[in-house]
Amino acid sequence: MYILYFIIILLVPLWAQMRVKSAYKKYSKVAATSHLSGREVARKILDENGLYNVTVEETRGVLSDHYDPRTKVVRLSSDNYHGHSVAAAAIAAHEVGHAIQDQQDYSFLRFRHALVPVANIGSNFSWILILIGMLAGLSNLLLLGILFMAAAVLFQFVTLPVEFNASNRAMDQVVSLGIIRNDEERETKKVLNAAALTYVAAAAVAVLELIRLILIYTGMQRDD
Repeated sequence: MYILYFIIILLVPLWAQMRVKSAYKKYSKVAATSHLSGREVARKILDENGLYNVTVEETRGVLSDHYDPRTKVVRLSSDNYHGHSVAAAAIAAHEVGHAIQDQQDYSFLRFRHALVPVANIGSNFSWILILIGMLAGLSNLLLLGILFMAAAVLFQFVTLPVEFNASNRAMDQVVSLGIIRNDEERETKKVLNAAALTYVAAAAVAVLELIRLILIYTGMQRDD
């Protein structure tokens, strides 16, 4: 049973990563009819929404695209910054979706930002407490580790509506502004949906692991 469990928590994220890489590779080769680069897509959507204070920058890495709410910067990986593909347009629009959320004070985005310090502590220290608690048979220490881990899991769950909402905003923008046309709408959705799978997979695996640890804790309590 444990072997099956570990296979699942290893394969689900791997499968999600393969899906997003496959979709990105495929549609990064499909040119958008608007002929806009990712940078131009981002700038166009930002300007149309009055976000003139948000800048667009190139960043290193592959699929390292993100929006930084602290500095009001949309950062696009080189291929998407310069690329004129459907994939580049989809990802650029998605990151601008986060900037629009920031502008409109989207509640889940604010909640996620508030959870960042707690989630960081949970991610960094939970396993130390959990391992010591399990090895030393200290159920109270294990419980404390589980509580820290639960905070990190909550952060992942709050991330889901933030990411899905950003993708919905992205689709609305690229369609209404004529950035994508006809069949490109379906292709853009495939890129965005594949990317969303990585967040869903991460949340699912985190919940499974949390449940497993809770069961271990309850077992220790019964033994006591």
